[in-house]
Amino acid sequence: MIRPARAADAPALAALLNHWIEGTAVTFNPVPKTEADILAVIADKAAAGHAFLVAESAGQVIGQASYGQFRGGLGYRTCMEHSISLLPGSHGKGLGRTLLTAIEDHARTVGAHQMLAGVSGENPEGQAFHARMGYAHIATIPEAGFKFDRHIDLVLMQKFL
Repeated sequence: MIRPARAADAPALAALLNHWIEGTAVTFNPVPKTEADILAVIADKAAAGHAFLVAESAGQVIGQASYGQFRGGLGYRTCMEHSISLLPGSHGKGLGRTLLTAIEDHARTVGAHQMLAGVSGENPEGQAFHARMGYAHIATIPEAGFKFDRHIDLVLMQKFL
């Protein structure tokens, strides 16, 4: 089931995101998320009119997707960037496709013109997923990220909504 994130999801969402933050270079953020961080993001997305969705199975949060404005300012109000992550073991079942489609649909209904994905250069699976979802590679920013004592490329991918 796909539904909006709620406050009660904060512990599960923090655990889900921290798996990727602490153990992988899929995200460049090295700082684990707290439940308070997640509550703030849920509130911020709601206030901005942007979606923060969770995938739930048997009462367990197994995925999340959200989006927000790519950069600040009114000139970027139709350009969005998303975040998507799944619980390990939940890949390959169409869940990522369902979540991403849901946030794209939401963004489209509120007037977004395009969605961007910033994908780690060390995440070829993420790049392939986005390509299958219609995202085009538009740039690679060499060594934009730094994690685990190394510089990592950032791959930017774009889809017009």
